[in-house]
Amino acid sequence: MRDSRVTVSTLILGTVFTIVSTLTALPADASPRHHPKPRTVAHHVAPRHIVRLANHEKHRVIYRRVVHSAGISCVPFARKDSGIELPGNAWQWWANAQGVYARGHLPQPGSVLAFRANSHMRLGHVAVVTRVINPREIEIDHANWSHGKVSRGIAVVDVSEANNWTAVRVGLGHGTEFGSVYPTYGFIYDRADTGTMVAAAHAPTPAPALNPAPRDLRPAAERPWQVYEEVAEAPDGPRHHVEAPQPHGIVGGGDRK
Repeated sequence: MRDSRVTVSTLILGTVFTIVSTLTALPADASPRHHPKPRTVAHHVAPRHIVRLANHEKHRVIYRRVVHSAGISCVPFARKDSGIELPGNAWQWWANAQGVYARGHLPQPGSVLAFRANSHMRLGHVAVVTRVINPREIEIDHANWSHGKVSRGIAVVDVSEANNWTAVRVGLGHGTEFGSVYPTYGFIYDRADTGTMVAAAHAPTPAPALNPAPRDLRPAAERPWQVYEEVAEAPDGPRHHVEAPQPHGIVGGGDRK
């Protein structure tokens, strides 16, 4: 009987000791019924919103670098300033405007002057007309003509023989000097295409006198003929008289001396 009491007492004391040991081993903020979940350190995997923000910031940095290095292009600038929405590079605007926007060879404020591609400007150029001074002179706003900058109030002179704005020279921005001769298509207007090309109703106006052009970037076939006046003295020897050809290819006789 005594042995059984000792055994029961031993069991009770062992149980109490086990419970106390377990409670002592638990953290201060934990309980035996609510075990804390193990923390997972996933430093190599960021939440999605953080990843999106990081990518967005990276793209912004890249965009700032591109803008800083190359400047704004003439195409998005012309779209914003004129309201004319056309796809493609600058040299494609003239063809892409067909059936959408009116086109012509008469400068009007708000229209877009479309430059053709050439050896010096492979992608062409577009500029917004801000002021018409006379049939030969206008002012434009454009971008990326020089070092990616936006230039406003730049003088442009039509140097085409027909005064149809198919060849122009752009002011250099200092003094009254103008640059090379650039071939152009004409003007694109911010209104619907009616199928009729807008043309000037007046006779060609004489082109103003400008400084010599550094280059003529038009195709050789479109450049004006160079006319030279040759003066020669008559020879001292006997003169020979040559008559003009007769009709039907018969050539009359002449002095054979």
